[in-house]
Amino acid sequence: MQRWRGYDAVPGGWGRSVVTIGVFDGVHKGHQATIGHAVRRARELGVQSVVVTFDPHPAEVVRPGSHPAVLTEPARKAELIEALGVDVLCVVPFTPDFSRLSAEAFVHDILVDHLHAAVVVVGENFRFGHRAAGNVELLERLGRAFGFSVEAPPLVADEGTVFSSTYIRAGVDAGDVVAAAAALGRPHRLEGVVVRGDQRGRELGFPTANLLCHRYAAVPADGVYAAWLIRHGTRSTRGRSGHQPVALPAAVSIGSNPTFSGRERRVEAYVLDFDGDLYGERLALDFVARLREMRRYDAVEPLLAQMNEDVAQARQVLS
Repeated sequence: MQRWRGYDAVPGGWGRSVVTIGVFDGVHKGHQATIGHAVRRARELGVQSVVVTFDPHPAEVVRPGSHPAVLTEPARKAELIEALGVDVLCVVPFTPDFSRLSAEAFVHDILVDHLHAAVVVVGENFRFGHRAAGNVELLERLGRAFGFSVEAPPLVADEGTVFSSTYIRAGVDAGDVVAAAAALGRPHRLEGVVVRGDQRGRELGFPTANLLCHRYAAVPADGVYAAWLIRHGTRSTRGRSGHQPVALPAAVSIGSNPTFSGRERRVEAYVLDFDGDLYGERLALDFVARLREMRRYDAVEPLLAQMNEDVAQARQVLS
């Protein structure tokens, strides 16, 4: 898959293409259906398929401070899109100037002048241009004028619930990682770098990897979870081609350690049957199930008993 930064990166002599446009945060089942439709149409026509997305999230530019929780970091989103068979991923910098582009200019500059769209595939609720003034009806009208067709496959739903990034964020925020996974088509993933904590888990016999995540990351609700810790490579193998990620079972605690009057919210993973050093590694957690809510204990002994029970339950869920 080719990766372009901005539509000015389109190479000379570029032919016709099938284009789909969206933020695509999560690359959930609905996104997969839209992108998959575009890929199939491109193959039918013998042209390139192009996914146009934006960085940063448009909401952060249009309404500063309103950036939604991020379901997939840029590198992960690119991997998921590539796995769908896309030929080109074009990431457009979403700047204040770009946000003021009219719907008509958006279509002419990007879809017509640069990408030479033959077909544009979007969701039924697609909006574009300054103040989101453009909709599918306007896109179809402009398509007739500029010589491209518009296809808007139906939204993907389950028992009346439409799969959307907003729906998935709500599930993650409530700790319902099972519902989130059902809409994503895979477990919700959280990524970060392992940093040193206060070593309390090690003192209790449960050494944990303390994950420092992106400030906008979609972190599940406080509680204890069963998850797969995805290790991309040790320090000695990091960066070498051909190294396959390793999935390790883990019990994950999210919260502020209320038993010890903690204030800082943390993501800590206890890796089952693992004896090694993870400090400094960039890891991922794929959440499988929520085991319980976060609780405060009056003494260490009942906390240890609960932690042993959590580990046993996580082992059973992940077995």
